[in-house]
Amino acid sequence: MTEWVWDERIDYLRRTRKLYYNDDYLQFLVERVWRIDRPVKLIDYGCGYGYLGLKLLGMLPEGSSYTGVDKGEKLIAEARELFAKLPYRTAFICADIRKLNAEPDYDIALCHAVLLHMDDPKEMLRAMIGSVKPGGMVICFEPHWISNMANQWMEGVETSDVVRLGILQKLFELDGRRTGRDGNIGEKVPAYMSELGLTGVGCRVSDRVNFVNPRERDDDLYQALRAEGFDRTLADKAVFVDSLVARGLTREEAERQYEAEARFVAAFGERGRESSQAYAPTMKISYGTVRRAGSADMA
Repeated sequence: MTEWVWDERIDYLRRTRKLYYNDDYLQFLVERVWRIDRPVKLIDYGCGYGYLGLKLLGMLPEGSSYTGVDKGEKLIAEARELFAKLPYRTAFICADIRKLNAEPDYDIALCHAVLLHMDDPKEMLRAMIGSVKPGGMVICFEPHWISNMANQWMEGVETSDVVRLGILQKLFELDGRRTGRDGNIGEKVPAYMSELGLTGVGCRVSDRVNFVNPRERDDDLYQALRAEGFDRTLADKAVFVDSLVARGLTREEAERQYEAEARFVAAFGERGRESSQAYAPTMKISYGTVRRAGSADMA
């Protein structure tokens, strides 16, 4: 079996996805923003276990279909097992999305937290556009890490002591320049879509704010935050600092970042169930319409 890192992170994917969107907001996007009022064919690039299909198929007009593509053999097996029990038209392809040459047979191409992992995200977007019929749509759900980091609060903790926004922004930008992979890509996708010829480009932000209420314990939410990394185990300080210096921070910045993360992890460990908290992932949801010569609207 081909090794694929996300095959070993299925539990993480399933636990954390619930943090990002309320279903009624996704329904609003489908009905009022994207105005999908007839059956559509979806293709999901980097589908994982089929998260977007599970979320969207029940909201779409009857007769819609979903094709998921992912390199992970275990993820595809999980998706097939999940959807075998559901009344939807689905297909799953185990393939590297970077090498997929899909024909323009689909009404909508989707991805969720995929472009940030690409060293050439525009090329991935170009491939997604190529799989869509004239008048169809490309929709990308992607993170903007710095706003994600800014949208964390824990009762009794000064956020500036545990989230060093300036250092983090510098680190994200350095990583992007070095590797091409950009954790802040969510805010840039609309510009990339427009540059590649999509029209009617727009962007929304995910609506969900996760509130940890110590008076109404929600173990599922607590475990989701743990899976998201709120109580991660930090590397040895020297190793941690050296790794950040290698990525371009000064040693002083790297040490300050270690101390901030150590304080955050300690605070979550001590207060995670006992103090009020709020966390808003602020995923960016970008979309645009494919226009080719003689094309008509999807509707």
